[in-house]
Amino acid sequence: MTLSDILKESWLSISGNKIRSFLTVLGIIIGVMAVVIMVAVGETVQKEITDQFSSLGTNTVVIRAGAAQIGGVRSGNRQTLTTDDAAVIAKLPDVAAISPVQVAGAQVVYGNKNWSTSMIGAYPDYTTVQTIEMEYGAFFDDAAVRNASTYAVIGPKTAAELGMDKNPVGEVIRVQNVPFVVIGVPKERGDSAMGSQDDMVMIPVTTLKKRLQGSRFPNAVSMIALKLYQDADNAVVIDQISALLRDRHRLKPGDEDDFQIMDMKQILETMTTVTGYLKLLLIAIAAVSLLVGAIGIMNMMLVSVAERTREIGIRKAIGARESNIIIQFLAESIMISFIGSMIGLVIGIGLSQGVGRFILGYHVPFSLWPVLLSISVAVVVGLASGVMPAIKAAKLNPIDSLRYE
Repeated sequence: MTLSDILKESWLSISGNKIRSFLTVLGIIIGVMAVVIMVAVGETVQKEITDQFSSLGTNTVVIRAGAAQIGGVRSGNRQTLTTDDAAVIAKLPDVAAISPVQVAGAQVVYGNKNWSTSMIGAYPDYTTVQTIEMEYGAFFDDAAVRNASTYAVIGPKTAAELGMDKNPVGEVIRVQNVPFVVIGVPKERGDSAMGSQDDMVMIPVTTLKKRLQGSRFPNAVSMIALKLYQDADNAVVIDQISALLRDRHRLKPGDEDDFQIMDMKQILETMTTVTGYLKLLLIAIAAVSLLVGAIGIMNMMLVSVAERTREIGIRKAIGARESNIIIQFLAESIMISFIGSMIGLVIGIGLSQGVGRFILGYHVPFSLWPVLLSISVAVVVGLASGVMPAIKAAKLNPIDSLRYE
């Protein structure tokens, strides 16, 4: 028999019992569709997390002030990092930009509206560290930091919540009854792993410490953010920073660090690994439905063998070899699996792309490997579920088969 004859015979056999064939194909459709959707969900989650951390920069390092130990008890109020620490770290050869950072919550007032947001005290290099681009106006300069000037760079979301014009440069906002002149608005950057990057007010760190917080330790800051050169070895630089800070803070060899260093590159690699395992888990769960579909095909083929016992006997009586019978039943099994896989692939891609993009608003990545997976599933599931029925059909005794009613 030619391939055309085999396919024609398989289609006639499948279409001869439409309801049973449809229910069998439906099991494969659901299985493949579930796998494709789970793959899309896993890749979308992985992409969103990667994008959020990447927006912070993989060559970005954040040093947070740790709690000092006093008599075995950790004190959460004392800040152990200073602007002097930042100045010393800035001298390391691999540091491209650095900024001390102090963060505080604040109620911002503009006219008759107010909005709770984050106040970020920083240096001008904060724009380089966080890759901030200005939409309107400009960022404050070193002179503003030295003079503790009341200049503010306001996030676009904060400006919108306060009902300000699209370009609010020159407007005056108030924080704790202290007036600030808006000198700039950065471009929208969306959300990141650290929260919204568009809902904040950035001012000189000296202004935040002296005018708003009235701190007795104006040099103390909650964190230091720095950006390394692209060719820098993050691990080596972090070891250098750790040794430098321990020496400056006079920590003995047995003492714990009074600071925490966060390497965004390492965090991103960890999150990528975690989301990779999550994607595999989702695929494994969805693969259970494929197993159910394969069992359905096997059950149908076994029933088909029983129903076509006399037909098999006639074929063998007129010269059909066992290999011909096996090929015929395997072809039917693979055709059922292939039809279900292709329909499931199309529905799965359509649902994942449609729901993700048009309903949830996420960009769902499309990759070729779900297509290859579906074709592989069609062949493997078809073969695996059709082998036993095909062998059973081929081993039937032609005389007994001809007597079968």
